[in-house]
Amino acid sequence: MTLHSFDWAFVIEKLILIIIIVLTTLLITLYTTFGERKVAAILQDRPGPNRVGPFGLFQPLADGLKLIMKEEIIPTAASKWLFILGPGLAMTASLMTSAVIPWSTDLHLFGRTIALQVADVNIGILYVFAVVSMSVYGIMIGGWASNNKFSLMSALRAASQAISYEIAMGLALIALLMTTGTLSLKTIVADQVSGHWWNVVYQPLGFIIFFICAMAECNRTPFDLPEAENELNFGYHQEYSSMKLGFYLFAEYVNMIMSSTIMASMYFGGYDLPFFDESTVAPNIAAMIGIGTLLIKIVLFVFLFMWIRWTIPRFRYDQLMNLGWKTMIPLALFNMLLTGAMILAKL
Repeated sequence: MTLHSFDWAFVIEKLILIIIIVLTTLLITLYTTFGERKVAAILQDRPGPNRVGPFGLFQPLADGLKLIMKEEIIPTAASKWLFILGPGLAMTASLMTSAVIPWSTDLHLFGRTIALQVADVNIGILYVFAVVSMSVYGIMIGGWASNNKFSLMSALRAASQAISYEIAMGLALIALLMTTGTLSLKTIVADQVSGHWWNVVYQPLGFIIFFICAMAECNRTPFDLPEAENELNFGYHQEYSSMKLGFYLFAEYVNMIMSSTIMASMYFGGYDLPFFDESTVAPNIAAMIGIGTLLIKIVLFVFLFMWIRWTIPRFRYDQLMNLGWKTMIPLALFNMLLTGAMILAKL
């Protein structure tokens, strides 16, 4: 392949798409923190943030500016380079998940067909699992590099919790893959769009298991034992300040948004809008409608995460591990066997 024959337009399209996805995700994450505080306020019958800007809408910008301007402190006894690497790895792993998500149907611009997916790999779900597993290293490295025993205990909790619930999550996904017959997220969504029922109809138990495990993977209440302030004095980011702390906090919200996107894509049709025939409108309009539909589904899932956080109390650690090993894994195995039996019955 010569330099002239290389498709530079394709590379530029993908780079622009990556930039748009990352910046949009960060902007949504910024306002997800504001949304969480408002949801908490509504559930607790109080106003919530309402002083900075109209309706408090500039509060996330003020919080971000505060984090940027705070003094950067690295403890003397900490492993400096690992201390810096931890939050960066957690944030990077969170954003990498978006690479295989199909955001909508193709756009047609400047005589080219632009796929609204960074990479259509045929093992997309395995890629998601690999990247999600990497985020645990960010927490572990940060907790260990801080040279703080409470941070280390929190990191160990996070790692054991992630391992426990990833097993059940993987088994729930195996049942879904047995139903769909593919690992490609684009194909999974396309099958749901093309007239089939959404996968949640075929895998209701699998979805419930996946959702519970997603909350545990994101360290969301009632699974936020790695950040149990009353036990660990703040958790794995105890020694962090300024934007290093901001990266850890942002990574949690990015993980929540990406988990919502994955669930919407795998179980709820992704960008599919029920009772809407995309052939009745122009392709670009259909693509925009698809993006809006997926965003609405993501917002609903994020609201559900928040609602549960401010409603259900935190588990004890032994309860959390018992739920993972003695309830979630047996249920996921039962669901997988049930799915296999149903497939054999159809044959």
